[in-house]
Amino acid sequence: MSVTTAKGFEASGVAAGLKSTGAPDVALVVNRGPSAAAAAVFTSNRSKANPVIWSQQVVADGVVRAVVLNSGGANCFTGSFGFQTTHLTAEAVGDALGVSAGDVVVCSTGLIGTGDQVFRDRVISGSRDAAAALDDGGGNDAATAILTTDSHAKQAVVERDGWSIGGMAKGAGMLAPGLATMLVVLTTDADVPSDLLDRALREATCVTFDRLDSDGCMSTNDTVVLLASAASGITPPQLEFTAAVTELCSQLATLLQQDAEGSSHDIDIEVTGAHSETDAVEVGRSIARNNLFKAAVFGNDPNWGRVLAAIGTTTAEFDPYNVDVSMNGVRVCSEGAPDRPIDEVDLSPRRLHVLVGLNVGAATATIRTNDLTHDYVHENSAYSS
Repeated sequence: MSVTTAKGFEASGVAAGLKSTGAPDVALVVNRGPSAAAAAVFTSNRSKANPVIWSQQVVADGVVRAVVLNSGGANCFTGSFGFQTTHLTAEAVGDALGVSAGDVVVCSTGLIGTGDQVFRDRVISGSRDAAAALDDGGGNDAATAILTTDSHAKQAVVERDGWSIGGMAKGAGMLAPGLATMLVVLTTDADVPSDLLDRALREATCVTFDRLDSDGCMSTNDTVVLLASAASGITPPQLEFTAAVTELCSQLATLLQQDAEGSSHDIDIEVTGAHSETDAVEVGRSIARNNLFKAAVFGNDPNWGRVLAAIGTTTAEFDPYNVDVSMNGVRVCSEGAPDRPIDEVDLSPRRLHVLVGLNVGAATATIRTNDLTHDYVHENSAYSS
């Protein structure tokens, strides 16, 4: 169950010394074809890391033959030296594989603002080692090598009649990007051209990764890459392919949500009865980013008043006195007033389903988030120490 489940792919994960623990920290995923079609989406943060700037150029022609990823350093805000490091990394992979550096996507994750000659040398040597270690069963090693604060590797597979799609992801915080989330590599052996890959990927990420909002913070390095080898010889209908990509992205987004830094609750905020899907997303995201609400959930306090207050900060169409709120099946607010007693709400389970009825239309959307805990604050206060 990995990026090498689909035919035509090899992967590896090696230790290059970027992590002080000695754990694997450089991963490589290679598309052996016959097709090298690809698509990608990136963070919408204006402060983009060097690998994102490079990789946006790489995917412009819809051809990608390899993706090299390192943990242990974001290579962001490292100046021209950092961009040269990214370029040299792609060249090292290209030379080892006999492909153009311009067909190699580079991804990095870790601390921003750090990067020196030692970092460069280790990334480049690690990339060469990863190329030498490639294997069609190396997906697990690759998924492990991209972890930072994650507690475990995140992988998923969706299989269809004669073709499949697999993926790996890393991310445990800063899960609030536009179009992508942290680092994700998806692979398929379906025969799909790059323009249709792009369409499917954007439709999928729009309703999955883009609706995962862990802490309202957007990374500088977020990347989702979709590679197609065509090794199955099957071209599925576009709707079927898009549905499979969406299913896979949803599975990975759930794994990311469940591993959010220090969280004790996985919160799904379902907004119904909205005037438009845009309104539903805005309302759900406003609740997901409300620290008072998230802190209350951590304390097992079903404080629905904070939900109403969060909705009131949006531009969505609604009547504050016609809103319903339920938590884990108990309607605690009806038409903007108290309904069932809050002591009927059981917040002891890890999963919390918040249902918000705006009652002005038929549009819906669900935003995924998590609570705000002592452990989250501690982990992020000590991240660079």
